[in-house]
Amino acid sequence: MHLKRILVIGSPGSGKSTFSRKLRDRTGLPLYYLDMLFHNPDRTTVSRVEFDERLSQILDLEEWIIDGNYQRTLPMRFEKCTHIFLFDLPLEQCLQGAEARIGQKREDLPWIETELDPDFRDHILDFHKNKIARIYELLEEYKDSRKITIFRSRKEADDWIDDLCSQGEYDNEPAGP
Repeated sequence: MHLKRILVIGSPGSGKSTFSRKLRDRTGLPLYYLDMLFHNPDRTTVSRVEFDERLSQILDLEEWIIDGNYQRTLPMRFEKCTHIFLFDLPLEQCLQGAEARIGQKREDLPWIETELDPDFRDHILDFHKNKIARIYELLEEYKDSRKITIFRSRKEADDWIDDLCSQGEYDNEPAGP
């Protein structure tokens, strides 16, 4: 299977960014984090127009991995992608995932989180309550024209990456120490 334009979507804390990095490391495809397009290091955000311009430039590229939800832009990304990976993990696992990364420097966010912000926690709760249904509606619309993979656990995602490597098409595995 040749991967070309990939969306990685799902709840915050579900493991999207970890999977995206592993996929980038295996395939050599460029990885773009929507959080890095939207947020500035001082925790301000860019305008909707600037965000859409940045995203459009990426979508016009021949190959990419885009990590992030940003529900408003899902239709435009679904139009351009070849593969969609949805992380649909239980709410508690997503909350635990978000808590586990507190205090860690990450390449997918321009600052270090020092706490599980109540608004961010509410965002995770809202994703499971209100946003996942719309994602499934979009998946249904594109099921015949896009390769769609749904992960219900982080282990499923890890197994998928391991299987990709065992197929031999992608051998960009980083060299060991």
